[in-house]
Formats: sequence, structure tokens, C-alpha cells
Amino acid sequence: MKVDLKRFHETFFEEAFEHLATMEAGLLELETRGDDAELLNTIFRAAHSIKGGSGSFGFTEIARLTHVLENVLDRLRGGRLATEPALTALLLKATDLLRDLVEATRSEQAGTVPIDETVAALEATLSVEPAAAGPASARAPAGAGPGAVCEISFRPHAGFFRQGQDVFLLLQEVAELGEVLEAKCDRSRLPALEALDPEACYLSWTYRLRGVTSEAAVRDIFMFVEDACDLMITTVAETTASSSAAAPASAGALAPKRQADASSIRVPTEKVDALINLVGELVIAQAMVSQVASGMTGEGLIQIQEALGMVVRSTRDLQERVMSIRMLPVGSVFNRFPRTVHDLALSLGKHVRLEISGADTELDKSVIERLGDPLTHLIRNSVDHGIESPEERVRCGKPEEGVVHLRAFHEGGSVVIEIADDGKGLDRERIRQKAVAQGLVRADAVLADEDIHALLFRPGFSTATVVTDVSGRGVGMDVVKRNVDALNGAIIVSSVAGQGSRFRIRLPLTLAILDGLSIQVGREIFIFPLLAIAQSVRPAPGAIKTVLGGRGEIFVLRGEQVPLLRLDRLLGIAGAVTDPYQGIVVVLESDSCRFGVLVDDVLGQSQVVIKSLEQNYRKVDAVMGATIMGDGRVALIMDVVELHRIAVRRQDETEAAAAEADAETGAEAVVTASVP
Repeated sequence: MKVDLKRFHETFFEEAFEHLATMEAGLLELETRGDDAELLNTIFRAAHSIKGGSGSFGFTEIARLTHVLENVLDRLRGGRLATEPALTALLLKATDLLRDLVEATRSEQAGTVPIDETVAALEATLSVEPAAAGPASARAPAGAGPGAVCEISFRPHAGFFRQGQDVFLLLQEVAELGEVLEAKCDRSRLPALEALDPEACYLSWTYRLRGVTSEAAVRDIFMFVEDACDLMITTVAETTASSSAAAPASAGALAPKRQADASSIRVPTEKVDALINLVGELVIAQAMVSQVASGMTGEGLIQIQEALGMVVRSTRDLQERVMSIRMLPVGSVFNRFPRTVHDLALSLGKHVRLEISGADTELDKSVIERLGDPLTHLIRNSVDHGIESPEERVRCGKPEEGVVHLRAFHEGGSVVIEIADDGKGLDRERIRQKAVAQGLVRADAVLADEDIHALLFRPGFSTATVVTDVSGRGVGMDVVKRNVDALNGAIIVSSVAGQGSRFRIRLPLTLAILDGLSIQVGREIFIFPLLAIAQSVRPAPGAIKTVLGGRGEIFVLRGEQVPLLRLDRLLGIAGAVTDPYQGIVVVLESDSCRFGVLVDDVLGQSQVVIKSLEQNYRKVDAVMGATIMGDGRVALIMDVVELHRIAVRRQDETEAAAAEADAETGAEAVVTASVP
């Protein structure tokens, strides 16, 4: 029966991207660690794994590129090529091209990626005369001395070469597992010359090695070709160090054959999402049961409450376990930035080192997938605007090499991602002058640090004097702000002149579940994200004032004037409290600014499952989703960022209307005065 290999393609592509990330990270480390044997072996194994898989699936272009790439890496780890910046740059370029090729093959567009030029450049390096001697550690056997001897019998099938495999590279890896005592080639299957097929493999090999650590180490070499060969691994006891006589296999000399099962499995995201939705429905159903039970009386009430308590605990535990399935370490995003910093610093003529910490901090997959763009903008800005040139750093008494630190950590139930640099810091006066020139602030305005930092995120704002490929168009930081807002996060900026800048992004652990505050307006229930709430307070007499002739309202909170929105007027809700002193003001924070929302009552804190309103109904302004409460009612989850924009827009409209009315009144007064 013929096996349909297409069902394994997606697994190959996912693993190929992981191997490419390993190759890229290893090549970047080569610049500082030089001819590190283990690092070179790691890079080689990653390339070899991609080549083996591509050959098995018939991806000839991928196999062709990785074949020559593998040959160059093999010379490097054998000490026959020296690790130089030019060669590292070529290998990084080849890795980029290989990534494009894998992506194109995944999209069934393999022929659209030209590889001839890069293949030729790699082959040209192979024509260089070998170095006199390589690093001693690169060729040291994996183990030596008397003891168990491993016998490996390797018999490729006739179609082995048609998969793009190179038998000699495999045999070379086998020889590096330990001390080679004997190597034999069996030519018994070789036909007469006139019957020989040049694409068929007729030879087989037997190796006897001393010092092999485990059978798993042998099978790792043949991982992608086990279906294309007959492989036999046995252990014999060596009576003396020089004897070649074999004895029956000794128990425990080698580790047993690898188990078929693995420590992890690959599951399509759609299946995980469906499971999370089911758990969300279970949480809602449990809340409904709790609501019903709270109103019951009778002899069985205590037993019902005890059983319900167990259900609540089990449901919460199940919910947390299922949500953890979607949690991934942020390192999957962080790992792309060493290359970004390396290439950008090289193009700018700067020396910059990226330090990463907290890469194992976990976030929801949906959050991680949307982190790439904002982090890329912030890191590029740190290298371009923050870190000075080597000459300027020396004049300031700093090391030539600047440092950008990217780290992630948990704080108060959220994840904080921080990008900090030791550069020159934000130029406060230059930002202010640019804002005045663009009409964003008045020349006589008094701006706090928070106001200055908020200007950085205005659309089109940039302090760069020259537009380059890196910066100057004023779109990067605006994108950062929009993306962070879309993740229900917040970004805080701090800077010290001459010492550097720090950008802190605070994010929820997941977008599927929200900690919120339930509030009531009329007969409707709404949810505000808990992270956005500064406080809730019943207004004291005289704390709410009308402005601009009654067209707007402000709430005075301990001397601070906070713009006030009435949610009933905004959403057209009937039956709401009209007297503001009978309601409650929920003070929300967005964009480092505060504003108040007048509601009837605060019902309490709760954890809710977010349902997409847009998918099930339509997009509603200032609403980010919906949830089902314990009593079965639907509660809308408010978008605090959009509410803030509405508050600012209405305030601007009110001020504009007031200015227009004042102008008309002034004009009428002038006309009246001119009439005798």
C-alpha cells in the first residue's frame, strides 16, 4: 500500500522553520564564539534535518540548497574552512533564502525562489584550499578506551539517492560517534557495468565503533532515512582494546531503542480553540447553576452547595489547564530579534548587543502572534535612535558597544515585556519643538513627561531629520500603540537623558478570558476590563461640574479635573439614573490619561469568557466583545481605548461648538455696536 506523504508535509514545514531558527541563532553566535565545535555541530544537524526531510518528500529545490549548505558547514566543523565575517554573512543569506524557499514550497510556489546565485556562492567557498589544521575539539572522538563496541550495519535501498540523500555525509557522522575500529563496504549487490543504474544505490556498509554513548545517538543520524534503508545496531563486548573478535551482545551496554511516543504532540490550533470554546460554555453553565442554587431553600441545599463547590473548583482547574495548552514561551518571538539587531547595527555602523531574558515566560498564542510588529518597531528604534555611534559613546565615557535589553516577566497577573537601551535617551526639548511645529501643542503649554511621551505615539509624528529605510516616516510608534491597544494592553515610557530609554508593555495573559468589573446602567449589565480601572467612587456634592455652557461635564477627583461620560447617553439606554450624585463614577485609564464613566451601580468583580460580538452580530462602537452572565443575560465588554477616543472627540467637538458660538456672539455684538 502506497503511503500518502502529503499528510506529513505540514509537520515537515513547521519543523523546518524551527531548524532554521536554530541555524540562524547559531550562526549569529559564531561571530563571538568562533570555531566552537558543539555550536557548529548544532547548526550542521539542523541543516541536515531539513535536507533529510525535504529529500524524503521530494522537495528537490530545498534538498539542493541544503546539500551545498551542509557541505560548507561540514568543512567549517572539520576545520577545513575558517569562520570569517564574510562567510557568516553568506551563510545567513543562505538561511534567509532557505526560509523563503520553505515558505514558497509550503504555498506550492517553489519555482518562484531563485537559488542558483547563492548555490554558486556557497560552492565557490568549497574550492578554497583546506586549512592546515582544524580545531582539535572538532574532530575529537565522542568517547575512547576499552569497553562496549557498537556494530552498525547500514544498507540503503536502491532508490536512496533519488531522495536527495548523501550517503557519505551520513557515514562521516557515524565515524564521529566514536573510535572507528573497522569499516567495511559490501559490494556484493553491484551489477555488471552494462546493467548499472547510475541513480541506484547498490553498496552497503558496516562500522564497528568504540565509545558510542547510546543507540539513540546512532538513530538520530539516520532519523530521516530509516524508511529508505535497512539499519541494524548491535553491541558486542571487546575482550581487549586491539581485538576485533566479537561476542554476544551484553545486556545494558546501549540504551534500548527509542520509544515511538514523544514528549509532545502537534495539534491544529482550530482543535484547541474548539476545546477552549467548550470549556467557556461549561464555565457559563456552571455560573448559571450557581445562580439558581443561590436562590434555593430546603433540606438538600447544603448538599447541593457542597457538590456545586466541587464543580466550581473542577471547572476552574479544567479551565486553567485548557488555557495553558495555548500558552507558549515568548522566546518564539524573541528569537527573531538577534538577527534584526545584528543586521541593523551593521548597516548603521554601530556596535550593539541584544540581551534577552525571561524568554520562557508564557503568553497566549494569539497574543504572541501579534507581538512581532510592535516589538520590531521598538527594538529598531532603540538601535537607530537610542544607541549612539561608537565615536559618540566614547566621547560620553561609554563603551563602544551599546546594549539593548529585551526581557519578559510576570507582574500582578499580567505579563510585562520591556525594551531598554543604554543610549542617549529621549530628547525632550526636540520632541516638544516638533510637536509645536506640527500644531499638536501650544508653544506656551506646560508638558509633563507623560505628555511628552504620549506625543511619540501620535500618527505621523517623528523627530528624525532624514527619512531612511529605518525611520523618519512617523508610522512606527503609531503602529506600536494600535497593536498594544488591540491586545488590551498598555505601554509606559521612561527615559533619562544620557542614560537610555525604557518601554514597558503590559499585556493580559490571554485574550479568551478577562478579569472585569460588572456595572449596571438601567437594566443593562456591562463589563470594564479590571486592568483599566483606577477606582470607583460615588461623587461628593459639587464634584461634577458643567462646562462650555452645559455642553460638557467634568468630575473633580481630589483636585484633578477628569472628563466625564454618561454611558446611558452614549449608548441610548433608558431607565438609567439621571442624578449623577445617585450614581457611581468609574475612573478609567487609557493612554496615560484618565476619564470617568457615570454608571448606576457597581456589581462586583468577575472573570468572564469573551465572545466575539462582531462574528456573531456586527461591530459595535466602544464594545470589544460580549459574555453570558450567570443569570443568562448577555453583558457587553467595553473597549476602554475606544471609550477614551469618544470622550476626547466629544470634548473637541464641544470646545469647537463653544468657540463657534462665541465667535457668532462676538460678531453680533460688533454689528449691533456699529448700528447708530
